[in-house]
Amino acid sequence: MELKIGTLLTLEPTYTERIEKFRCKVVEQEENVIYIDYPTNVMTKKTAFLVDGAQFRVSFHTEDKQSFAFNTEVLGRRAGNIPMILLACPPEEEFIKIQRREYVRVETPVDIALEHNGRFYQFVAEDISAGGTALHLKSLVDFKDGDYVRLMIVLPFSNGDMRYVQTDAVIIRIFERDEAHIASVQFTDTDELDKQHIVRFCFERQLIIRKKEMNKL
Repeated sequence: MELKIGTLLTLEPTYTERIEKFRCKVVEQEENVIYIDYPTNVMTKKTAFLVDGAQFRVSFHTEDKQSFAFNTEVLGRRAGNIPMILLACPPEEEFIKIQRREYVRVETPVDIALEHNGRFYQFVAEDISAGGTALHLKSLVDFKDGDYVRLMIVLPFSNGDMRYVQTDAVIIRIFERDEAHIASVQFTDTDELDKQHIVRFCFERQLIIRKKEMNKL
């Protein structure tokens, strides 16, 4: 897999309340740096002027239709016949392959508060995606398969930022595994901004897991 000159990139800001997407192309590449033309806002079609230090999630497709993503930061700009913006580019082994399924599920502990019929519970999820989660049930609960609940999900990002996502959800199935009771939960009414927070959280955790695996080699 190679990030070639001319590759179309999609940039999405991270750690911001705004949901935006920008499109640009790779113009040049050096070690750990890629040069892009000035990106265009997908919605407004206007040229965007990115601020130095701004952080983005970059996604792109290869010629064989595979999709990858990585985190980047604006390093600066360079004038010339084609004005360019400099983006940090991690090693290819740190690129995350985007699964074909709609939402990637990441195995990571997440604190979740659940409300059902006026009762409140605190759980630690064993995994999460933008579409749902799996909760460890360490005590008796009054909800069952098919019940609707309200969730408060705590998302701690590595930069110290903390996001609190509220969403309605439905209990898909409660089952036993390895002598533990698990509730499979599907989100049903997640705000689009909150959904993007979960997607970014999952992506960040994927990177952390990948780096830990590489350090063990």
